[in-house]
Amino acid sequence: MCATVTSYAGNGEHTGSYYAASANPAPVRPALTGKIKAQVCVVGAGYSGLSTALHLAEKGFQVVVIEGAQVGWGASGRNGGQIVNGLNASLQTIARRYGQNTARFVAGLVQEGGQIIRERVATYDIRCDLKDTNIFVGLTAAHMRELEARRALWAGYGIDTQVMLDREALRDHVRSDLYAGGLLDPTGGHMHPLNLALGEAAALESLGGVIHEHSPVISVDSEAPRPIVRTNKGQVTCDTLVLCGNAYLGGVVPELAARVMPVSTQVMATEPLGEELAAELIPGDGCIEDIRYILDYYRLSADRRLLFGGGTVYGGSDPRDIEAKLRRNLHKVFPQLKSTRVDYAWSGNFALSFSRVPQMGRLGRNTYFAHGYSGHGVTGSHMFGRILSEAISGDLSRFDVFAGLPWYPFPGGRALRVPYSVMGSWWYGLRDRLGL
Repeated sequence: MCATVTSYAGNGEHTGSYYAASANPAPVRPALTGKIKAQVCVVGAGYSGLSTALHLAEKGFQVVVIEGAQVGWGASGRNGGQIVNGLNASLQTIARRYGQNTARFVAGLVQEGGQIIRERVATYDIRCDLKDTNIFVGLTAAHMRELEARRALWAGYGIDTQVMLDREALRDHVRSDLYAGGLLDPTGGHMHPLNLALGEAAALESLGGVIHEHSPVISVDSEAPRPIVRTNKGQVTCDTLVLCGNAYLGGVVPELAARVMPVSTQVMATEPLGEELAAELIPGDGCIEDIRYILDYYRLSADRRLLFGGGTVYGGSDPRDIEAKLRRNLHKVFPQLKSTRVDYAWSGNFALSFSRVPQMGRLGRNTYFAHGYSGHGVTGSHMFGRILSEAISGDLSRFDVFAGLPWYPFPGGRALRVPYSVMGSWWYGLRDRLGL
């Protein structure tokens, strides 16, 4: 299918985030100009695209990556920086919808994304402040029952690393009076997400991969004998095409646009808190997220800022005042930060699928895609990148499982997907407020 759209990326510069302000140095990567040929062309220099490209380059493929803005410009460089194992949809949900065989398959790889990140950091000496441990926290007795059920469910699939924490035990990790307890996962963690993306890009280039930034894709022809990607100034003809634009692919490929909806989430970074206050708030230095439908998530940066995120805006628009949107919840978690200055506040989009299960598949013979991580893209994208590289190398065993899962359109189609989702969020937000 071939469609033409305009650029999504504005001037292509990074958003005014803490991550952009503290990013490692990166080379200037020229825009694509003229017509070139490639063995593999990957659209999108976020985690999905970089993971796929790097896995393929390690196998000896010649890879060209086309990015509309800069490496990590989208969700990969703006997210909360949390390594959280699992998909948005629970193993229980997957078993109910798709059967126990599929649930066992997914359980066997839910920790793989985090393992890939650690392998990349170690192998290529990526400086991204990587640390271990994430904690799910509950505010009510009902939440604690939900966390215990999750621990038991994962243990039933052989994942026995998670540890329940009561209120007092949780205070060794996060000192907030808001919570009834938590569930600790030592195999989770957190890092500087933009620096991880920049490090993976440098690793790809060290293996001969080529990245063209500031090259927004305006059309894709996946029906040609060899797929063709056209940018505002150039064209790539390739043996294999991989589409990893996720929430920012827009309408370039209409078949994919209907499958997901962009949803924005917000993050802010306080001023540096100093070692004493930082240790008072999060003595375990892990990352934390609660289990409400509209959740809070937070962690400490390397320079001891509190990075605090949450909220959703369906359709992908930015709130008028991000700091005001987040501060109320921040003060509930840590009242002692009411007078603390916020230095950065930003927003970014992730791609939500209706089923909350990420999707991968193929258009025609030689065009692959992956998207729809639904807020769990840090680990999912790295794992999907490996599976895509396996498929392109000829091993379709894991690819076929995900590609064979049914996907469901949003009720009412693209016109009604935002109001439908907003109504759903109101309902679940009410349940959160009532403690149900």
